[in-house]
Amino acid sequence: MSGDGSDAGGAADEDGDGDDRDDGADRGYRHVAVDDVANTPNPTRAKRELDEAVGASLFGCNYYEADPGERVPWGFHRHPDHEELFYVIDGELAVETPGRTYRVGADEAFFVPAGAPNRAVAAGDEPCRFLAVGAPKDADGAVISEECPACGAEADREYDVEPRGEGADPDAEEYVLRCAACGAETDRFSG
Repeated sequence: MSGDGSDAGGAADEDGDGDDRDDGADRGYRHVAVDDVANTPNPTRAKRELDEAVGASLFGCNYYEADPGERVPWGFHRHPDHEELFYVIDGELAVETPGRTYRVGADEAFFVPAGAPNRAVAAGDEPCRFLAVGAPKDADGAVISEECPACGAEADREYDVEPRGEGADPDAEEYVLRCAACGAETDRFSG
């Protein structure tokens, strides 16, 4: 945006508030600052659901910040009817598939076809910032296929959303994952 309240295309700040983010909202346009989108509970430093913030209904788009070694939520999983694309902004993402592990660096993208199992982790020595985009949005359900440390079964995970422990923000939540075979807690994470 230039100093006169217009963007590079010449569109002015029509409502005079010095900010064009809500201009055109009645036509469905949305403009958000990523840092203004609430962090969603997950095992990375940040997950911001941009699709939810702008009201997208046909595709999903999540922004992640992950420190080295942090995994992308849900672990080894697949989306039966949902394609995914990871775009690395900076850092490096290691995407593990049944056949091999792919190293995806800055300004690179990795496509995961519907039904294909994968898991990702921030690799290298620097934090990784990336986008995960998927479609169709209404088919986003993930099927986890990891061995349960308690019972040894290769099982899906069920989850509950619970309030965070004592002393935490009363509105803060965390995800609690449980083995679908035995009910044992397998993971817990918050934003």
